[in-house]
Amino acid sequence: MIAGFEVPDEGRIRLAGLDITEQAPEKRPLNLMFQSYALFPHMTVRQNLAYGLEMERLGKSEISVRVEEMLKTTDLQALAERKPAELSGGQKQRVALARALIKWPKVLLLDEPLGALDKKLREKMQLELKRLQHEVGITFIIVTHDQEEALVMADRVAVLKDGSILQCGTPEEVYERPANRFVVVGFIGVMNFIEGEIGSDAMFHAGGEALACDLNGLKRDQKAVLAVRPENILLKPAGAGIAGEVVDAAYHGLDRQIYVKTALSPTPLQVRMPATGPGVAAAQTGAAVSLGFDAAACRIFQD
Repeated sequence: MIAGFEVPDEGRIRLAGLDITEQAPEKRPLNLMFQSYALFPHMTVRQNLAYGLEMERLGKSEISVRVEEMLKTTDLQALAERKPAELSGGQKQRVALARALIKWPKVLLLDEPLGALDKKLREKMQLELKRLQHEVGITFIIVTHDQEEALVMADRVAVLKDGSILQCGTPEEVYERPANRFVVVGFIGVMNFIEGEIGSDAMFHAGGEALACDLNGLKRDQKAVLAVRPENILLKPAGAGIAGEVVDAAYHGLDRQIYVKTALSPTPLQVRMPATGPGVAAAQTGAAVSLGFDAAACRIFQD
């Protein structure tokens, strides 16, 4: 709808105060970068970049200047005379981005632009795209199903379901304070869920344990679900908190994922802790441990 390929059922689309709802796609001051890159195989990198400007019938000198500027901005000067078949995946991605940016759109739409890249190159290009976005000062709207990509690249994240925006905010807001359970389950990050109820004592009760929690806007004496991220659960020595037993442990390089069986949930709770440190020796499979919760880091849902 933003690109103009679909007509909205209701509402209007405004760009910088201008209503573009009825404008034809080619008349809109925006550009689209396709997931497949869609580069012209018979053209060099330089020719691919110049094509859109030629269609606007700009002068040769202006086209030359803008092409050289964009080649420099995207670090493609050494590849200017190559054709797409001679480029790597990351290089093709940069050419497609440069071709979209060279027309100076007010908004650039990107359809899963990094989906075709391997993990290492994708991580590199995430930062490259973010750098370019801030450098050229154009609004990017990116569609992605990759949680990490959204958190790394975005200034604002919108989580959508069935055509509705469930939550929109900074990556920190969406990650730390998800608006509802779907935002967590359907998209952002790993979370432990504990089924229970909020008692009249303003505590969350589950498995015979009572946890302090923020009850702002929640109803008492009703069922609820407490959500807490693995990094916000503290692993303590036995007898210092909620009793548990380590049933599994996995080393992930920078950290360890510890799975602890407790009375709180039929599913072991996942705890994330540093890979090295004083608590590692106690986090062995079969060990008796205790868990502690940071009340401020817990979220409770009643939806």
